[in-house]
Amino acid sequence: MKVTKGGKVSELLQGVPIPRMFHASQKFPRPAIEPEEIPGVIAKELGQEQFSSLIRPKMRIAITAGSRGIRNVDLITKAIVDFVKARGAFPYIVPAMGSHGGATAEGQLEILASYGITERTMGCPIKSSMEVVQLGVSELGRPVMIDRNAYEADGIILSCRIKPHNAFRGPYESGPCKMMVVGLGKQAGAEQVHGDGMNVISKNIPTMAKVVLEKAPILFAVPCVENAYDETCRIEAIPAKDILAREPELLKFAFENMPKLIVGECDVLAVDEIGKNYSGTGVDPNITGTFSTPFATGGIRVQRTCFLNLSKASHGNALGTGLANAITRKIFDEMDVEKMYPNCITSTVLASARIPCVVADDREAFQICIRTCTGVDRGKMRIVYIANSLHIDRIMLSEAYYHDVVAGKYPGLAALDEPQDLLFDESGNVLTKI
Repeated sequence: MKVTKGGKVSELLQGVPIPRMFHASQKFPRPAIEPEEIPGVIAKELGQEQFSSLIRPKMRIAITAGSRGIRNVDLITKAIVDFVKARGAFPYIVPAMGSHGGATAEGQLEILASYGITERTMGCPIKSSMEVVQLGVSELGRPVMIDRNAYEADGIILSCRIKPHNAFRGPYESGPCKMMVVGLGKQAGAEQVHGDGMNVISKNIPTMAKVVLEKAPILFAVPCVENAYDETCRIEAIPAKDILAREPELLKFAFENMPKLIVGECDVLAVDEIGKNYSGTGVDPNITGTFSTPFATGGIRVQRTCFLNLSKASHGNALGTGLANAITRKIFDEMDVEKMYPNCITSTVLASARIPCVVADDREAFQICIRTCTGVDRGKMRIVYIANSLHIDRIMLSEAYYHDVVAGKYPGLAALDEPQDLLFDESGNVLTKI
């Protein structure tokens, strides 16, 4: 694709005014576990007889590690590894991330390494493979797969996060059950879970998880939950027999601790950086409102959305760009379809990988969204600018919000300075820091 600065597109966008912006803070409840406390919390949880008694000397224990950008995932994983070692067993880590990492064993190791999870840092082997074993068939007729390395262990510990999903709703969204059937299912298993479409996945996950719990050596789960500031706020060990009952309760807790964009609606939403380390769809649609399917709703109500940069941690996987109205050439040039499309093919959701309007730079990304908004006076354009969808305690808002924010119309939202022009460098990239 040829994207040229100074061509007709630039001519049409030249002079489109970008409103003055001001910094604002958002405050939410903040229960948290400090990073230095994590090893102790996990040791206390797993030290309970119902968990510690399951790990016996010389057992081979597989510990899952996923592809999402879980806060403190390296600390959590290492603490579980250390506990298993202390019991005289032999731990090893299994990448449990479905088709992520380009659906290759090497790609999945690369993702774990980017999170600080390597054989050296964890002090145990990492066994990465896309080979699976079929455990059986769910009551809905779906074949159930599991990673061979995990299946051949004497026991499996599910380390994961519980969080609202970005494409569907149900009692089981992102959590231990999904880790069992999608993460540990690798590409082949993930495809089976998604094969009936996102409108059925909420039924496939628990029915297929039942098969895993019956046929695989699952010992227990150690899910974490994060607060509105992307901090670990809860870690709880769950016996295998209680996973199906306990997970929906912890999902409710996760929903209660989700952040949001307090203004509720805007004309333009600009996201400085997207990536798989923030959400499976680059940004979390529970925040941005950019859902890839009609089976989940929420987030801010917005008319136009633009994305400016792709995180290095994404390794070229720019899934989610299809949910924006405009992206920069920077993102387009970094796209690696070999990393993106396996996810789409596996999940059956193609919308996330579509190519939106591609413009030359950050300034034009703002301008194309502003120019194409309808039903609003450009002088009163409501713009929300965020760093990414995980860290929204500090944001920028356009001048149209300023007096209402100062007047206290939005509880939890406070202005940090007065409106001023966004600064751009000679290449058209934003200089103003959020």
